[in-house]
Amino acid sequence: MTTADGAVTVGSLMSSDPIVVWPDTSVAEVAETLDRAGISGVPVVDWSGYLVGVVSQSDLLRVRATEELWADWSRLSAHHIMSRPVLTVTVGTTIEEAVQLMQSRHVHRLVVVDDDGETPCGVLSATDLVHAMTGRPAES
Repeated sequence: MTTADGAVTVGSLMSSDPIVVWPDTSVAEVAETLDRAGISGVPVVDWSGYLVGVVSQSDLLRVRATEELWADWSRLSAHHIMSRPVLTVTVGTTIEEAVQLMQSRHVHRLVVVDDDGETPCGVLSATDLVHAMTGRPAES
């Protein structure tokens, strides 16, 4: 996917149909999901499918490193540890804009949202960008 001036857009590199979790998904289940899928973060959506946060490996590490949180590991759920607000882009955002946003905000992924601005339709990760730089296709 490219813009009228030929710039490559997020839609051409993003991983479609993102794996998502609910706010009440246990932290243990979130960790298992990340591990099983080989991903480093997952959008959190409410019961309407709207984006409410993101849980990343960094959020899980924060739990492990914080004694009070680690002591309550079994009672924590995604909404307790998710990062918000979530940085989002649309399918038509240029890769250059996405890279600048990721770099300036020190994040490794952007959630790609539908035209409504609230429903995730994909994820653009640093891994997707590295694959594109090497000419290797992304693993959607």
